[in-house]
Amino acid sequence: MKKTTRQQGFTLIELMIVVAVIGVLSAVAFPAYQDYVKKGEAASGLATLKSLITPAEMIYQDEGSLSTGVNLVDDLGISSGSNTLGTISVSALNDLQFQFSDGSLKDETITLSRDTDGWTCQASANMPEMKGCNN
Repeated sequence: MKKTTRQQGFTLIELMIVVAVIGVLSAVAFPAYQDYVKKGEAASGLATLKSLITPAEMIYQDEGSLSTGVNLVDDLGISSGSNTLGTISVSALNDLQFQFSDGSLKDETITLSRDTDGWTCQASANMPEMKGCNN
């Protein structure tokens, strides 16, 4: 009497179905991950700028305005490259600006402007939605 052995393992069809399911799941998850990264980078840039509001307000109260001559390290206590995603600067319009130079938001900006009502935030058009900042 001949003993039959049963083959073990997966068929080619089963393996192809698994690969297809993984492909569909990754196609759905990757854009959501990219949005998550963009929001995180935007929040980092905004947090860096918001940390400068108090020292900038002190200069604004003492001198009546900010100027491009403000020394970021001495006057505001931060270096222009303190955030690895971009640089901080003071514009000619007395605005604090964060220019993204790395990451998924490269070449985008966040600007904090001082007016009679206080500080307002303005972000470039391609930035993700941020609470308290207009696009």
